[in-house]
Amino acid sequence: MRYFYLICSITLLISCAEKNPKTTETLEEKAKRIHQEVITIDTHDDINVKNFTDSINYAQNLDTQVNLPKMTAGGLDAVWLIVYTGQDSLTTEGYAKASKNAIAKFEAIHRLCDTYAPDRIELALTSADVRRISASGKKVAMIGVENAYPIAEDLSKFEEYHKRGARYISLSHNGHSQFCDSNTGEKDSIWLHNGLSDLGKKAVKEMNRLGMMIDISHPSKESMKQMVELSEAPIIASHSSARALCDHSRNLDDEQLLLLKENGGVVQTVAFSSYLNTEKHETRAAYMKEINQKAADSLGLNWYERSQFSSLTKEQQEEYMDNYPKVSQMANDLASKDKNAPEAVSVSDLVDHIDYMVKLIGIDHVGISSDFDGGGGIEGWSDASETFNVTLELVKRGYSQEEIAKLWGENLLRVLDEVQKIASTTK
Repeated sequence: MRYFYLICSITLLISCAEKNPKTTETLEEKAKRIHQEVITIDTHDDINVKNFTDSINYAQNLDTQVNLPKMTAGGLDAVWLIVYTGQDSLTTEGYAKASKNAIAKFEAIHRLCDTYAPDRIELALTSADVRRISASGKKVAMIGVENAYPIAEDLSKFEEYHKRGARYISLSHNGHSQFCDSNTGEKDSIWLHNGLSDLGKKAVKEMNRLGMMIDISHPSKESMKQMVELSEAPIIASHSSARALCDHSRNLDDEQLLLLKENGGVVQTVAFSSYLNTEKHETRAAYMKEINQKAADSLGLNWYERSQFSSLTKEQQEEYMDNYPKVSQMANDLASKDKNAPEAVSVSDLVDHIDYMVKLIGIDHVGISSDFDGGGGIEGWSDASETFNVTLELVKRGYSQEEIAKLWGENLLRVLDEVQKIASTTK
């Protein structure tokens, strides 16, 4: 009789395993299933308006790190396309040029969604939109603004940007703006406002009123602390990592991360080499300097180092942004064939930062971003087509599907919901 029950038990187990393939799937199969089932959101991807025309656009597999074919190949569901403007003088002329640039980028994103590929990508304004669009099989676009400098001193433009689809704004970039100090002040200890200006304090309240997330990735630490104190809603760092692991002013130290947790916000760990591992980045960068130049020469292109960017003319900056994808792709191909090439910063380094921040502030306050087409990209996640590799590494580290879903977008959507709910209550 004992043998009879033993045989029955074995038969039942085999039957259950056949009905539930999750019990027999390999680690990679598990990662692929999770990657397909969760909504993957990258909160920071720069754009160039030259790639948003009727003949050249994201419906094609361009040299860009992000486009629709690469998103499809990598299983990336949603991207925050960025209206970025570099910092210039705090003058009427400077503001006017910046405003023109910002509006051109807003319009480019709308052309992609409304004209060039409406059957493949749609603009989302809420978390409900994200879920609906993703469920339909289309890719999701959202809009973030990197640097409020183009708004000038007219606070009504925050509402204009909101109507154009912006759902987060950073009050500064690399350089102090009219709204707040930038992290770049650490380099020379020269500050313009010692945090937020009076205009910046009003901007925080206006963004709360509108239901726009406040992005603290580029502002100074003191600016960030004042934003947390003033804001009635949670804030985000759209593309920053942990300063304890990589001492860069663009990263958040433990005090800032704990403030972010207390505020209810989220930090989107960024796949930017120099913000993840200083030693590996610098060693690799020194090696790649010659390789990049060799690649540029073979392509007949002018090449500038990223460290030169702020000193370049506007035309040279545009040339750099145009040439960067082509040159870096060829250079990486050349480096991959060199057995003596220094180790590159990789997905493992990215997830080291995720691990650290999850341990410090909890799984509910950490997310993922790439900064693709703005300098981001690491070995294993060099463009959107390799997005699965991040999920695979998370599975290898023991994260559950629920935790991976939070990291890939649920935390960010929660913050967006709370920000918009507070705005509706305030109104």
